[in-house]
Amino acid sequence: MDTAPRQNLRARARTWLRRKNNLPCPRCAYDLHAAPLYREWRVCDNCGHHFPLDAARRIQTLVDPHSFHELEKFLTTLPRGITQPQGREYAERMRAAKQDTRLREAVTIGDATIETHAVMLIVLDFRFLGGTMGAATGEKIARAFESALEKKLPVLAVTASGGARIQEGMNALMQMAKTASAVNRFQTSGLPYITLLTNPTTGGVYASFANLADVIFAEPRALIGFAGPRVVEILTRQKLPADSHRAEFLLKHGMVDAIVPRTELRANISKILGNVSARPSAPAAAPASLPTLQPSLTPSSWDTIQLARHPQRPTTLDYITRSFTDFIELHGDHFYGDDPAIIAGIAKLNGQGVVIIGQERGHAETRAQRHEGRAEPEGYRKAQRLMRLAAKWNLPIITFVDTPGAEPGYEAEKRGIGMALAYSIATMLQTRTPTLAVIIGEGGSGGALALAAADRVLMLERAVYSVITPEGASAILYGDDAHAQELADHLHLTAHDLLKRKIIDAIIPEPAGGAHQDVDATARMVKLFLETELQNLQTQALDALMETRYAKYRAMG
Repeated sequence: MDTAPRQNLRARARTWLRRKNNLPCPRCAYDLHAAPLYREWRVCDNCGHHFPLDAARRIQTLVDPHSFHELEKFLTTLPRGITQPQGREYAERMRAAKQDTRLREAVTIGDATIETHAVMLIVLDFRFLGGTMGAATGEKIARAFESALEKKLPVLAVTASGGARIQEGMNALMQMAKTASAVNRFQTSGLPYITLLTNPTTGGVYASFANLADVIFAEPRALIGFAGPRVVEILTRQKLPADSHRAEFLLKHGMVDAIVPRTELRANISKILGNVSARPSAPAAAPASLPTLQPSLTPSSWDTIQLARHPQRPTTLDYITRSFTDFIELHGDHFYGDDPAIIAGIAKLNGQGVVIIGQERGHAETRAQRHEGRAEPEGYRKAQRLMRLAAKWNLPIITFVDTPGAEPGYEAEKRGIGMALAYSIATMLQTRTPTLAVIIGEGGSGGALALAAADRVLMLERAVYSVITPEGASAILYGDDAHAQELADHLHLTAHDLLKRKIIDAIIPEPAGGAHQDVDATARMVKLFLETELQNLQTQALDALMETRYAKYRAMG
């Protein structure tokens, strides 16, 4: 037998492998030969460029070793009934895709574990006809959600797709409805659904099941959008901005929760699943009584306002980092934008999963970036989204209130600040899960109440909570702010005033001179009150809790 052809094939294969392993990064031209990050994760060691991953490699990077069990492996498309000659061409492309990828469809589904958390996986492979969704692809995705519902498993979908498979005509379009319907049914289970958008994710996949997730992650610089940029430029005859259709653009505009590097994805998914499933173990014995306030010289209302506004006073992030564990921040309202004045996410309080929503006014150089805690409509809509997730996941809600008031400007009015506040108050009042609010600094008007309409409202000793700022009251009554100090006492805005009027439920002691004098001690005190109050709330049946909440606010005034 002549071995020359076989040797030539082996030589060509070795040359191809050498070229593949020595290709420079297309973004920064870095030599990837022997680069450890690239070899393990297909991520450039220099600039972090994320190369495409096929379905098998993607699953390997995510799941625990040998835990993946594939489902519906042999379900595939039979391109019959399509008008000739398109049918013949489609059939040839299908055969070529199957041969080249060793897959039978563009999606792989199955159950696995991620850091011991059981999960259902849906992974699209762009090599197979651009990861497009035809009838068989949509069917496998729908069956994955149905199987997850039956087995009580959370779902993780990883997308890489050009959209609907146009060769199948309207059948392909209807897979958007089929998969969305499967998601809707799955969502009634209360189980988490997470999507990872990778490069590229467009069209019918992006505009259906992928965007219906509870939590949406994206890989860095992934091309994402409804219509691909090339299609947009052809149809509109306009050149798109450089940042268009990128993950970073979507994060800025509130469409994704976070951009997660591939190397951190497993840990982030595990943390979310762990937080959502974390429930209190055997109830801990509550303290006989919470610490009471020590007799001290009570500062005037005006002096208390100055302490509440002190630039070093601890903010929401200070309490999150000191009182909670495993915090994962979730960004955006999934409609228009992400407001940095509102921090939202999930964490653990003493081992129990909780949803945290708080106004963040920032420190020093970050105050302007955080709008000094003045949230815009997108911030309150983000809060509403997290409230709904808390109800779905059966997690308590803890809010931190610290704002001079909601953003009152022209742009905020144009985007519906009044409606956003109304819906935040209503959503918090109707959410069927225990709710706790802590007023940690300045609680200003409706912007504060939107996060404070809780079952139990706690207030730090030197915080304030008011219908309007003294400066605002002076402007209304006198046409200037010169009378702010004299009006402060008449607004009854201190913790002691509000406890007498049953507007709040408890006062959390502060160190002498204010919370900023000992942030760690204040955070420990806040945590103690939260743990105790939450334990008390969780002894009540949910229907009784809702009735008590209604009666509480019905009796106000």
